[in-house]
Amino acid sequence: MADITMYTSDACPFCIRAKRLLDTKGVDYDVVHLSLFDPDARVRLAELTGRYTVPQIIVDQQPIGGWDQLKALNDAGQLDELLGVA
Repeated sequence: MADITMYTSDACPFCIRAKRLLDTKGVDYDVVHLSLFDPDARVRLAELTGRYTVPQIIVDQQPIGGWDQLKALNDAGQLDELLGVA
């Protein structure tokens, strides 16, 4: 299985959707919660992924994007292979 990390924040509906989709795939993933009390966290996220928004999903050290990209991969039938569940 792939090494998966999701960057998330409080009350983010897109984060909830992404977690739910990954949960349905039965994969384990690490969650990095971006705290409002750590303003540099978004800067570090942007350095890693090129984006400030959450969720940001990293699969095997490769940023794949957020909810829209995760859903698009699933809809195209490519997510299972990427996650190593195919």
